[in-house]
Amino acid sequence: MTNHPEWSNGAPLSVWRTSFMSITVPSTTPATTSPTTSLITPGRQALDSALFQLDQAADRLGLDDGLRTMLATPRRSLTVAVPVRREDGRMDVVQGFRVQHNITRGPAKGGIRFHPSTDIHEVTALAMWMTWKCALVGIPYGGAKGGVAVDPASLTSRELERVTRRYVNEILPIIGPEKDIPAPDVGTDEQTMAWIMDTYSVNAGYPVPGVVTGKPMTLGGSLGRAGATSRGVQICALRALPGSPEGRTVAVQGFGKVGALAARYLADAGCRVVAVSDVTGAVVNRSGLDVDDLRAWVRESGGVYGYRHAEALSHAELLELDVDVLVPAALEGVITEENAPRIRARLVVEGANGPTTPEADRVLADAGVTVVPDILANAGGVIVSYLEWVQNTQAYSWSAGEVEMKLRDLMESAFDAVSAMSAEHGVTLRQAAHIIGVDRVAEAHRLRGLYP
Repeated sequence: MTNHPEWSNGAPLSVWRTSFMSITVPSTTPATTSPTTSLITPGRQALDSALFQLDQAADRLGLDDGLRTMLATPRRSLTVAVPVRREDGRMDVVQGFRVQHNITRGPAKGGIRFHPSTDIHEVTALAMWMTWKCALVGIPYGGAKGGVAVDPASLTSRELERVTRRYVNEILPIIGPEKDIPAPDVGTDEQTMAWIMDTYSVNAGYPVPGVVTGKPMTLGGSLGRAGATSRGVQICALRALPGSPEGRTVAVQGFGKVGALAARYLADAGCRVVAVSDVTGAVVNRSGLDVDDLRAWVRESGGVYGYRHAEALSHAELLELDVDVLVPAALEGVITEENAPRIRARLVVEGANGPTTPEADRVLADAGVTVVPDILANAGGVIVSYLEWVQNTQAYSWSAGEVEMKLRDLMESAFDAVSAMSAEHGVTLRQAAHIIGVDRVAEAHRLRGLYP
């Protein structure tokens, strides 16, 4: 798609940052800046992107300055110190965060990530994207996100449990099944959610399964939750591909929780997955990878590097492969203004949050590359999280088939609405998705009014 409106009223992104960011970016913290450098952190870059996308949608919708500022400003931002006692007796202190961006349409919802580069800016950006995502797919949540600036691979299982439980104790006042419901994200999983549920329940004095989603089945988890984000990626990719998926080539950047299953589901649909990458490296086989065999290799070896039925290539080369579909499914900011001109895929389906910068978006749009944005493509996870929460609050359960049917209905309905908006107004799919999401949240603000 090449047709798009002026970007942020035609002003360069650097100019827009200096004028608009000054009233909306949270205060800097020791975790994100250094007194000896002015470098923009990945988290700050993600927040820049999120605010830029909001500003574009607000321009289209004609929102006044007061409402723009309200939508750009998190409702609550909490930074906590998380002390952890190591196995050798040392005590470390890491930073934790929980941001509730907007709760106008319902309780806050969003994952918790454990990653060493996590900071308040990144968490704020992710919470904002979650707000628009929930509104776009029509579930009654607001957006939230949490994180701890720690590398889970550097911790023993007991240390990881201590970090998790202490972090939960610090954010306890603002979470709950009717206030803010966490879920897994980068560096966290079902076990992490089980610890969170237990910590909250012990403080409450009774079991509260609805305080988190993405739990193990025996603790109230939902069938279909583990692969829900990946299933949503597949649904969007097949919806966006013209014609049959049979034989269409796919490269997946980030062969983790989302990327590995997305590759599997796309292969099941007839696509040919030719390349994948993770933190250990990247591999390619033009005849097609055996995704199940590769997943078994990763379980045994710890990564895709050295897989015997493929050739090695660099992370940069994977992004620039000549394939039909590129699925960035790792972290933010991997497709930039610098490498976007070399992207040869005609369809990019964002499994990760914020993998494409605004500058790169413009390059891809001008080149006719279709990008299915993150707030649509990876919404499957929050949809099934919502279904899990409903089952918990009603002490009820649905079959795997029922869950997948509800997921597919919501994903396809949202995709069709975004596609129609894009075609009608000559905007990119990302701009259309943000227009719909932002408009629904803005309308909720108008209807509720402002409490004196």
